[in-house]
Amino acid sequence: MNEIIPILDKLAFLLFVVATMFGTGLKLTLQQIWGPLRNIRLVISSLVANFLIVPLFIYLLLQVVPVTEPVKAGFIIMALASGPPALPKLAQIVKGNLAFSTGLMMLLMFGTVFYLPIALPLVLQGVQVNSWDIAKPLILLMLTPLVIGLIIKAKSEDIALNFQAITFKISNFGLLLGLVVRLVVHFNEIIILLKTGVIFVCAIFIIFSFTVGYLLGGPGIDTQRVLGVGTAQRNFAALLIGTSNFDDPNVVSTIMVTSLLMMVSVLILGKNLTEVDQGQGAKVESVEIS
Repeated sequence: MNEIIPILDKLAFLLFVVATMFGTGLKLTLQQIWGPLRNIRLVISSLVANFLIVPLFIYLLLQVVPVTEPVKAGFIIMALASGPPALPKLAQIVKGNLAFSTGLMMLLMFGTVFYLPIALPLVLQGVQVNSWDIAKPLILLMLTPLVIGLIIKAKSEDIALNFQAITFKISNFGLLLGLVVRLVVHFNEIIILLKTGVIFVCAIFIIFSFTVGYLLGGPGIDTQRVLGVGTAQRNFAALLIGTSNFDDPNVVSTIMVTSLLMMVSVLILGKNLTEVDQGQGAKVESVEIS
């Protein structure tokens, strides 16, 4: 059983990321993805939120809150690693702008490729980060299926529509499987973090990151929601760096548990936002009828 769980975890991740990116490509055009990024103010706000405000806040917070060095290292790595691969799916969950989420994800992930190797050694001594190690999964698992989806969409709308339902189901299955597996695997770590109070740092991390992203997300609610969840979620490169640079399991545990709680928080948020939207829609219909 112990040998099957890591395989299921990797399978869930692959299904989720590849299906999400392929499905996103099937729904959009290159012009739609690029369009929101022409808003220079929104792009600058996104970069400032993810590469300056959140890392600086977490770094200062950890100078005040007493946590162990491995836990501190895990949080700092998470704070510096921006650009969640799940952002297009998260945008769908919170009823955000899908095109902006895809462009933002690419922008932040490419930014992380260059930013992380420079910033991380400045705050954590002895940490080595290879840009290619971060860029390789970005190209293979994300950019490639996205481009294939965009090409199919450009060539045939009908084929793209036929594939969309399948990729949506695969993506949802991968997300659900991944959450269940990681909850089972990291249940003890979650309990430990609850007992030590570190879970409250996780909560502050998530709430602050979402709030900053939301407030800087421009005038549209659809971009505010995307930048909110995009800032509250971090890049899977954090796990790669944690496993390759630290022997202490608490570093990886902190990264994994924080990432898991971020995802669960967004799912809960998405459900609440959907109910709010439905409630507002019902009010509008009631006003129109009267």
